[in-house]
Amino acid sequence: MDKVGKGSAIILLCSLMIVSGMGTVQAKQQGTTTSTKVSSTATNTSKVSADPIPQIVKDISPSVVGIIGKGALGQGNSNSDRYNLVHGTGVIVRANGWIVTNAHVVSGVTNTMVVTSNGKSYPIQKVFIDETSDLAVVKIAANGLTPAKFTKSLLDTEVGEKVIAIGTPVSFSLRNSATVGVVSGMNRGVNAAYRLIQSDTAINPGNSGGPLVNMKGEVLGINTMKFAAVGVENMGFSIPSDTVQYVINQLMTYGEVKRPSLGLSLEESWSAIVGLPTDEPLTVTKVLTPEAEAAGIQEDDLLYSINGIKVTNNVDINELFKTYAPSQTVKLLMQSDGDIVIRRLVLSRQGLFLNSESEVEI
Repeated sequence: MDKVGKGSAIILLCSLMIVSGMGTVQAKQQGTTTSTKVSSTATNTSKVSADPIPQIVKDISPSVVGIIGKGALGQGNSNSDRYNLVHGTGVIVRANGWIVTNAHVVSGVTNTMVVTSNGKSYPIQKVFIDETSDLAVVKIAANGLTPAKFTKSLLDTEVGEKVIAIGTPVSFSLRNSATVGVVSGMNRGVNAAYRLIQSDTAINPGNSGGPLVNMKGEVLGINTMKFAAVGVENMGFSIPSDTVQYVINQLMTYGEVKRPSLGLSLEESWSAIVGLPTDEPLTVTKVLTPEAEAAGIQEDDLLYSINGIKVTNNVDINELFKTYAPSQTVKLLMQSDGDIVIRRLVLSRQGLFLNSESEVEI
């Protein structure tokens, strides 16, 4: 559990559990008669103004699954291996049994099962995990499933618009529970490698891996974590659909995410760390790869932009690199020994590792 502030913490939403067996019709009066008849205009108006949320939940629910398995002994609230279970949620992405969820839902879990909305159970056959994004894809032996529709662009998503979270909160018997809220913020950099969507929908342990859905019935993101503290309410975070699609495509193509890397350890400015608006560059604290050395990059150099795109923190670089691949060449605007220089760097395939001092190998 990572510290976020005094008395507060961010928690992942995978749940540990112990199994215990658990139309109004409008009438119009004609003249002085006492008889009434249904007004078609009133009925149509009623349908138009009806709350769309129940239908959206009905439409998306067949694409939402529960995921349950055995955690390591001692993880849960029981010393009995039989009842030491963990559970979360998943979203169907292919009709032939591919499902996306959070990495922390399935990582280290054994005897894992998927339960679809119609109550059918399937053992998980394949698992591909990406810890960096906290995403995973799993495969079950099923066909004719209903894939969820992911939004094609987040640009039209506005703060304040209504959203629905669907998942398996607290108890596995509460599968496909729906809660409603609004988008509280976009592009949040909160203890994650990529930017997140913030919402005030009620999400709880077990909601991990479930969808955040807009009023078009499209998945905006995958619910992953929330702030938890006394006096803190309804601050949940979801992995945006563009990041989800990027990771899904990589995992299903390669079985891993082939991320490009600058081959540098970079330190953010104080302003960037505390969340202040800033144009301050990142500082090179270590040169890690032959490619970075060949580009002439040195410790204490300052990095301002990559291919003309300004970067002020590590998340900026991660977001930018979703459209790049290892072995591509990029131009870095840097300051070295007091001079502004352009460095041409061939991207490597180093992994990304976060640490407590906001220094990252990227």
